[in-house]
Amino acid sequence: MHIDPAMIHPELRRAASLIRLLWPSFTERKYRFAKKANQKLKGRCRSPLTYEQKTIVRPDGSLLRLCIYSAQNPKSHVPGLLWLHGGGYALGTPEQDELFIQRFIAKSNCVVVSPDYRLSIDAPYPAALEDGYAALLWLKENGPSYGVRTDQLMVGGDSAGGGLAVALTLYARDKKEVAIAFQMPLYPMLDDRMATPSAADNDGPLWNSKSNEVSWRLYLGPLFRTDQVPVYAAPARCRDLTGLPPACTYVGSIEPFRDEVIDYFERLRAHGTDVHLNVFEGCFHGFDIVCAKTGIADAARDFLMSHFSYATEHYFAAQPDG
Repeated sequence: MHIDPAMIHPELRRAASLIRLLWPSFTERKYRFAKKANQKLKGRCRSPLTYEQKTIVRPDGSLLRLCIYSAQNPKSHVPGLLWLHGGGYALGTPEQDELFIQRFIAKSNCVVVSPDYRLSIDAPYPAALEDGYAALLWLKENGPSYGVRTDQLMVGGDSAGGGLAVALTLYARDKKEVAIAFQMPLYPMLDDRMATPSAADNDGPLWNSKSNEVSWRLYLGPLFRTDQVPVYAAPARCRDLTGLPPACTYVGSIEPFRDEVIDYFERLRAHGTDVHLNVFEGCFHGFDIVCAKTGIADAARDFLMSHFSYATEHYFAAQPDG
């Protein structure tokens, strides 16, 4: 899918041309370089929120860092949101998504837990899934001490974090240890096969087919290009989408993930899930972050926050007994 400049939304064209010039695609070497730069964000809160770091112990004895965000004037009986950062599974930290987190808290006084999950250049699948699930269980058990109501646990994330959020809803459904009331996987990374028209030979800005292939290869390791990829790694492979929580997402019309997101959400709808999907014309991957001060980014945020607000009032899921 060749992306001609005329296909790009007018508000995004200048940024798109600069991105294509300065950072045409991700490689493993670029991931390692970007990871080092990204580490400087760790432990720093740049927003007017209450920020806390906790560590939990993994089965192998290593530590998983959790970032916990809440309002400066907290309330009780609020939603608990597990938020998963993007970065192609290969880079990123919870702190990079503070603008997303700040908006959710401003809208609902929710408590947000964001895990510093292991990255694929250090530990491929299932490391990120295991860390995300451990953080979700921690939120279930410890959320009440922060004022979280246990019947309104939500998950969300952007890009790879969105894909991980979708995977966690499948994993949690099947494990039956924790119930999720709502999911917000923004332009999620769902399909390792990259066979859809939007994912094939896509040369769009910020994220294209070359970056996608590198990222899936790093994340899946020896499973890449095989038929042994679990649905918890690439949720688009899942055929049974029954019993999943209501979902909201948006995606750009010219990005590689467009078709897999539309297909997954339409199948969710067909299986009886309440879904909210918007495709923003002429938008590339992550346009709402890279071009945050544009009208089209405002429209995406309005769409998301409107449905998030609706979810806080209408979607609940009691935790399983025991």
